[in-house]
Amino acid sequence: MFRGSGGDFTETLEKAPAKLNLSLDTPFHHHDGSEEWDMVLTSVDLADYVAVKTLGRNGRIKVTTDSGFLPNDHRNLAYQAAHLLATTYGRKEAMNIHIEKHIPVAAGMGGGSSDAAAVLRALNRLWELNLDQATLCQLGLQIDADVPYCVCSQTAHVTGRGEIITQLPKLPPMWVVIAKPKISVSTPSILRRINYAEVQHADTQALVAAIQRGDYDEICDSVENVLTPITSRLYPTVNHLKEQMVRFGADVAEMSGTGPTVFGICRKQSRAQHVANGLSGFCREVHVVRPVSLHTDFVQSSASV
Repeated sequence: MFRGSGGDFTETLEKAPAKLNLSLDTPFHHHDGSEEWDMVLTSVDLADYVAVKTLGRNGRIKVTTDSGFLPNDHRNLAYQAAHLLATTYGRKEAMNIHIEKHIPVAAGMGGGSSDAAAVLRALNRLWELNLDQATLCQLGLQIDADVPYCVCSQTAHVTGRGEIITQLPKLPPMWVVIAKPKISVSTPSILRRINYAEVQHADTQALVAAIQRGDYDEICDSVENVLTPITSRLYPTVNHLKEQMVRFGADVAEMSGTGPTVFGICRKQSRAQHVANGLSGFCREVHVVRPVSLHTDFVQSSASV
């Protein structure tokens, strides 16, 4: 954290890791139309960087980004996070938020939610609010269902509307290949297509148990996303990517979130790199990453800028 001369501004940089759904199920709809979730999420070392500067005077929230695909107004989840915290705690300071994007946009990897969570963490520290993680998670739920998890960014079993987070042990050693095809998927449009009478629900508890035992093979056997059939009917590329990942050597491949990003899990880095090389001919955005925990794998969740 950096404080300007005379205390006229403070500035900090937060890392905002991407998330992957190792398992995704939605058991039912609530009466208000929101989904009940039963998911296992993990974070990976592909991350945005969110710089937050408070200017020490009354003013507006300004969001900038190096991506041409993100809105910079109230539609941006980072903007919403700043506005929510400011109105909740009566803060009127002007602030500048700059997002350096590395997580693909509209990819099912929680980039917007992770940016919003980074803003919540940053302002909690800059304004010395001393809010605990549970409070930040409850605030984050008002923005998006993935924000509470992204506040923590550690492998977890997530239930409820996204606010019930049960942390899980660190995953066994593994490498993950991420492939984002050149399409974008609207999350609301996919969720509207869920037919709860036809959903084949995932066995999330089997995955939770496998993670608790640290059993790599059982983890791979239990990876599942009940939304994959919905998205892949609209975008057949999703299933094609899954098939290609397994053909090139991934132990399992699945879609993250509502898609279209597909990930493949490998035990060794060399195998993951082989899979990535095989995909590079027909998918431009391919990354080889590892699962991480925000507060242990990154020495500090923030850095001076």
